[in-house]
Amino acid sequence: MRWEYLGATLLALIASLAQGKEVINYWDIGYVEANPDGQQQRQVIGVNGKWPPPALHATINDTLVVEVRNSLDKPTTLHTHGIYQNGTNYMDGPSMVTQCGIPPGGNMTYRMDITQTGTYWIHSHYSAQYVDGIRAPVILHNDKEAHEYDEEMVITLEDWYHDEAAGLLQEFLSWKNPGGAEPVPNGALINGVGGKQTAKLAFET
Repeated sequence: MRWEYLGATLLALIASLAQGKEVINYWDIGYVEANPDGQQQRQVIGVNGKWPPPALHATINDTLVVEVRNSLDKPTTLHTHGIYQNGTNYMDGPSMVTQCGIPPGGNMTYRMDITQTGTYWIHSHYSAQYVDGIRAPVILHNDKEAHEYDEEMVITLEDWYHDEAAGLLQEFLSWKNPGGAEPVPNGALINGVGGKQTAKLAFET
């Protein structure tokens, strides 16, 4: 009996290690002010009172958890772009496709079992909200890297508009735009800054 008990305990320990851990993130999604290119202050959608939102990190076999509170005056959702949702499509995020929008003042817990590695991103999938800045990298690490490297660096590249998404969407869907031309961005951001602000970026070699 002792050996059977010891064997069962050892198997349970191995299984718990293989399952990884819960990586919990608390995201209070709300409006903040930002001027990332130094050209125009505007309302953006941030997380926990800050913009840009923080990157999410997890390791293979972890469970990535995002506890969301919607402090906007409109519904919102979150979609983790490129993450497998086999059997968990209700965590995928497209509003009115796999879930209802999280109502203003509402909460939702996204839980994702990580079975892959690589660089992905998370963003709102309600209307065109991600244009207003609710987007961030998702970095899924391997527990044992296949290659050695000196440093890991996350670089984000994104279009930036001085107008808010609601007005841009109305312009895009207007009968005055029969060809479906997308709005032209006012600039581009690198790691959340653009224009002369990029002088603040420092990449060590």
